[in-house]
Amino acid sequence: MLARRKEEIRRGYNMRKILRRGWIGLLIFVPAMMVANFALHIVEAGRFDRRAAIAQAEQYRGEIIRDGFGVPHIYGQRDADVAFALAYAHAEDDFKTFQQLLPFYRGELGRSVGFDGLAIDFLLGWLDVPATVAARFETDLSAQLRAHLQAYADGLNYYAALHPHEADPRLFPVSAQDLAVGFHVQHLLFYGFEAHVGELFADSPQRELARAPNEAALSRFIGTAGLPVGSNAFAINARKSDDGATRLMINSHQPLEGPVAWYEAHLKSEEGWDVHGGLFPGMPFIAKGFNPDIGWGVTVNKPDLVDIYKLELNPENAGEYLLDGAYVAFEKRRIWLKLKLFGNLYLPVPRTVLKARHGPAIQTTHGTYAARFAGSQEIRQPAQWLAMNKARSLPAFKQAMAMQAIVSFNFVYADRQGELYFLHNARSPERTSGWNWKNYLPGTRSDLIWQNQIEFAAMPQFANPSSGYILSTNQDPFKVTAKQDNLNPADFAPELGLQTRMTNRADRGLQLFASAGAMSAQDFRAVKWDKAYAPQSRAFRYVGEIQNMTFAAGSQAAAGQTLLAAWSGTTTPDDTAAALAACLLSEEWLGAQGRTRPAAGRQ
Repeated sequence: MLARRKEEIRRGYNMRKILRRGWIGLLIFVPAMMVANFALHIVEAGRFDRRAAIAQAEQYRGEIIRDGFGVPHIYGQRDADVAFALAYAHAEDDFKTFQQLLPFYRGELGRSVGFDGLAIDFLLGWLDVPATVAARFETDLSAQLRAHLQAYADGLNYYAALHPHEADPRLFPVSAQDLAVGFHVQHLLFYGFEAHVGELFADSPQRELARAPNEAALSRFIGTAGLPVGSNAFAINARKSDDGATRLMINSHQPLEGPVAWYEAHLKSEEGWDVHGGLFPGMPFIAKGFNPDIGWGVTVNKPDLVDIYKLELNPENAGEYLLDGAYVAFEKRRIWLKLKLFGNLYLPVPRTVLKARHGPAIQTTHGTYAARFAGSQEIRQPAQWLAMNKARSLPAFKQAMAMQAIVSFNFVYADRQGELYFLHNARSPERTSGWNWKNYLPGTRSDLIWQNQIEFAAMPQFANPSSGYILSTNQDPFKVTAKQDNLNPADFAPELGLQTRMTNRADRGLQLFASAGAMSAQDFRAVKWDKAYAPQSRAFRYVGEIQNMTFAAGSQAAAGQTLLAAWSGTTTPDDTAAALAACLLSEEWLGAQGRTRPAAGRQ
């Protein structure tokens, strides 16, 4: 008993000793972390020289005049003066969003928001975006354009220097290359690159492996990707208007706040820049709008611009893959992700990324894949946007579009001469014919690794339809005007991967234009505010399927069926069936976004 008692005392003493040491360690660790956090903040904050930013601003002379709606009208002698003042005006209105964007541009979102940001940081590192921009910045962008971007960056730095209570000094100074990275990344996200990569992380392959042309037939077009909520752009000229006017409606649907929320501005320099419209944070140009002679609207399209190859690894060396009968070594790089701990402290997370001749490669639970995508080395988007801003005629606008630096989007153009123009813009790869490029491609063949793109002249486009109208609402590019004026799909190669989906906005809009005679300004505006579904639209037909079902007499479902039978397809307040129809349509809408056919109507 005495021996056991001694043992218990000894163990208790040891436990108290351990706890004491633990508390001592904790008391040492916590202050140490606080000191480290403070020290890191001091070091990083010291990198932003506020005085230097203020001195740098002295070279610019821009004027900001706000109208009654608060919209900035910005004037300057040089383009650079206007870009500088634009950044400052935008920062006055939405500095918070700029500070959210900068970590994204730099691949440090994980340090800012934690785990949720690591995926996008990995994407930038995997694609080697900062290095791509740095390598091409001096050669692909003119000195004047680089100065334009730097002026905008200097405007942000100037605002940060004058408002230290708002600015996170760790994020500044902003550079022209930061902005170029933003352009490069955003154009990938707009055409849906991340969706192709994201599906690789599913538990199983999401597509079949494409077979050789002699093994399977190729459908006319390579399917359709899910569409965004929606954007509209439409125009008429004297052939359709009752007063001989040319009119353009720009109705792009974006969030009301955040990194892709429109910001309205009027920009005018003495170097030929005079344009009014919408832009995104970090964008020193107008993306959609008008100048004294032309105007253009933009809608999102979803051409097939990404190809995924399934690689065959060397069974004796996972660092090699089979290509043309021989094993080739992957290129390997180490990237460092930054995971936020607390305050300024972060945990460096190393990752090894692979690159094959096809493009960036990644290993998953169901195989190793490589991605090849349009615009992977393209950083000239700023040059094209500025050229579009300064174009004063259709030939000049088409010359800007022929750069193909902007790799997607539909464009609807109208000008004071009455010319109309539609472009289904897509930097489509020049692919080997006969293969189903919608599926995964065998990574063992170098002849499937495309090198070039389809020329601009071969893109779906036309000018001045006899109908006098063009309508773009994220739909099939071969159904954007009257039937006699539409392009013929047979004239375009299936390897372009053009979308074929129609939207209700397209069906209804084309119905309205086709049924209208000469349109007044009021008639034209009414198309934007129309609240009806076209009878031929997928959505309206989905609701109509309810009438083919049988429900118990006297049931609520039967009552709903009767109500829907009288639905006119409108969503006006006096349409008593509209609310029920809208509830049913939500399932159809979600199916459209997910590229699936919704289940048949059910009770």
